[in-house]
Amino acid sequence: MTKYDGQKFTKGAFVMEDCYFVNCVLTDCELFYSGGEVEWANTTFENCRWHWRGPAGYTVRLLQQQGMMKAPPTAQPTPASSSKMMN
Repeated sequence: MTKYDGQKFTKGAFVMEDCYFVNCVLTDCELFYSGGEVEWANTTFENCRWHWRGPAGYTVRLLQQQGMMKAPPTAQPTPASSSKMMN
């Protein structure tokens, strides 16, 4: 397990079971969690996206199906802008 102490990360990607964060700030990061041991202390997560894999993913999906946890909103497609070609 890698220990990070007093660091700031932006747009990073981490497998949470491999990391121990102390006094850190993670901003716009991708966080992957599979159900193993995770440790952090005095750490903030700002606009980070969690990706649930393996046993953790199964647990999250079960909780969502049972209404105990909200499913994340699905992305709505952005309408293509229409432009006319000039002759």
